[in-house]
Amino acid sequence: MKKGIISLCLLYTMCAFAQETTKLTAGKHNEYGLIYSLPKTIFDIEVTATQTIEKAGPYFQYAEKYLGVPVKITENKSFWKLDKVKINSYGEADKEQQYLVQFKSGSAPYMFLNKEGLLLSVNTDPLPGNVISDNQGKKKTDSPLENHKYASVLTEEMLISGSTAKMAEVAAKQIYRIRESRMDLSTGDSDQKPADGEALKLMLQQLDEQERSLTALFLGSTQTQTVVKHFTWIPQGETTNEVVFRLSDIAGIVGKEDLSGDPIYMHLQITEQGELPVDAKGKIKEMPKGALAYNIPGKAVATLTYNGKKIFSGEFQVAQFGVVFGLAPNMFDNKKAPAHVTFYPETGAICEIGQSTEK
Repeated sequence: MKKGIISLCLLYTMCAFAQETTKLTAGKHNEYGLIYSLPKTIFDIEVTATQTIEKAGPYFQYAEKYLGVPVKITENKSFWKLDKVKINSYGEADKEQQYLVQFKSGSAPYMFLNKEGLLLSVNTDPLPGNVISDNQGKKKTDSPLENHKYASVLTEEMLISGSTAKMAEVAAKQIYRIRESRMDLSTGDSDQKPADGEALKLMLQQLDEQERSLTALFLGSTQTQTVVKHFTWIPQGETTNEVVFRLSDIAGIVGKEDLSGDPIYMHLQITEQGELPVDAKGKIKEMPKGALAYNIPGKAVATLTYNGKKIFSGEFQVAQFGVVFGLAPNMFDNKKAPAHVTFYPETGAICEIGQSTEK
């Protein structure tokens, strides 16, 4: 049975996915030595923005006259709004932090690595990694004015009208006829009696669609679509006003090189550097011989700003701002009570370390 002796795990609230892992076991075939990498911390910046497309109806100047409604949309335009920005961190194997740990001959400790060779755990199953959202946003909503879809509800009288003003007048009359028909159906006064409730529902739906198409000729239409994009950013040190992406009224979310957009800035402040452990007298501990290396990460606050306003701020543990220490390898090749340890894949820090004992 496993009995935990030290627990450094924080409440693990992040969503996770089943990552690809490889189990390596120390043995004669590898001379009881296992090679692994520690991580560098990567920021995934998830950006959500909504595009609004306004289309003016061809009869907008007659809306107040025939429908008694003031018109808000008198010209075609498109604009983008930044909805949400968030940062998730994850770990990527740092090839400059590659190590070999040598275990005692005749033992059989094992470790789990991800597909890049990043150390995840020893003598136990690994933690799941942080999820990177696959949210695709929302597709553009429909508009009766797009590609002249409203043409399907134009009557012969409207089509042979000699002027725009006359067409608008006929279209308005048709809207009122549709409303009367819907009222008659709803109250049961219609000459067209639906066979059942489903038939009534279908007839009302068709009338609603016809009215929507005709009304759009006067009031215009508004379409929206939501787009989600991801940008990768690697913390390397403190930074101020570094452009990480842009928001363009024309193209929406674009890369930092696209000068058509307004910049979103990254500000990173290191709040804590990782420190080597000390003993009871406050003296820095010596690295165990042939140690299994792990990270003691630092901390940093990442802030994103747009048009002078803060749109995201969060504190993260970052491997790059930390130090490397180690665990004695004989902890893990003890046949009677081998230790086990799991690491946070984002930072390479110890999550939980414990000991397995025979029942």
